[in-house]
Amino acid sequence: MNILSIRGVSRSFASQNGGAATLALQATSLDAAENDFITILGPSGCGKSTLLRIVAGLDQPTSGEVLLDGTQVSGAGADRGMVFQSYTLFPWLNVRDNVCFGLRERGLALAQQHEIAQSFIARVGLSGFEQHYPKQLSGGMQQRTALARALANGPRMLLMDEPFGALDHQTRELMQELLLGIWEAERKTVLFVTHDIDEAVFMGNRVMVMSARPGRIKFESAVPFAHPRHYRIKTSAEFVKLKAELTEQVRAEVLASTALYSEPLHPASPAATP
Repeated sequence: MNILSIRGVSRSFASQNGGAATLALQATSLDAAENDFITILGPSGCGKSTLLRIVAGLDQPTSGEVLLDGTQVSGAGADRGMVFQSYTLFPWLNVRDNVCFGLRERGLALAQQHEIAQSFIARVGLSGFEQHYPKQLSGGMQQRTALARALANGPRMLLMDEPFGALDHQTRELMQELLLGIWEAERKTVLFVTHDIDEAVFMGNRVMVMSARPGRIKFESAVPFAHPRHYRIKTSAEFVKLKAELTEQVRAEVLASTALYSEPLHPASPAATP
C-alpha cells in the first residue's frame, strides 16, 4: 500500500536579476509504500534536497502534487519527521527538552512528554545524557538527539537529508546501523538523501538515482539484502556489483553536470619537438 505519491512535481526558482527562471527539478513522480526505505543519490544541485523539502511541506512545487495517505501536502506537519545534515537542535534546550519539543507543541501532558522522550532517548543510546546541552555533545550524539526528536512525534514517515554527512567515517557507520535497527523495529517509511553510494545500498531497500539539473529520477534499483543487515554485507560480491552499477549511473550525471564530459579524460601527451 502506497502512503506517499509524488505526481509530476517540478520546481523553478525565479531569477534575482529578472532573467529566466531556473528549473531545478523537472516533473518527477515517485510512490513510496508502507515500510519503504528509499535512498536517493545524484550529483550536487540535482534537486534531491528540493524534492525532500517539497515532501516535507517546507517548499511548494511549481507544478504537480504530493499526496500523503491520499491527502495533498500543503505545509509542514507532524506526520513527517525531518532530519537535516546540520543538527538543528535548540542550543538553549537540553536533550530531553529538545526531544520533547514537538510533543509540547501538540499539548501533551508533561508526564507523557517525558515518558515518550525517555523511550526514544534510550532507543538512540543517550540514557544518562538527558540534561546535557547540544554544545556538550559530540556530532554523533547531537544527530541521535535529532533522530529521537523526529521519532518521538510518531510520524508516518521520516525525511532525512544527508543526516550523517557531517560525521566522521566510524561514527557515520555506527549511525547507519543504529538507524537501520530502529527502522527494523518501527517500520517507518523513509526517504533518505545521500551522496554516499555505500550508504545508499546498505540502508535502502530501493535506490533512486537522479539526473543532473534539472533533476528527475532516471534510474531505480531494488536492493536484494534481507533484514536485519550486518555491516559485513558491504564486502559481499552482490553488494560490490550493485555499488559498481550505481557508481556508473551517478558518475555519468556528475560528468554531465560539469565541463568534464566534453573533454578527454586522458589527453594525449604533447608531441615531442625535434
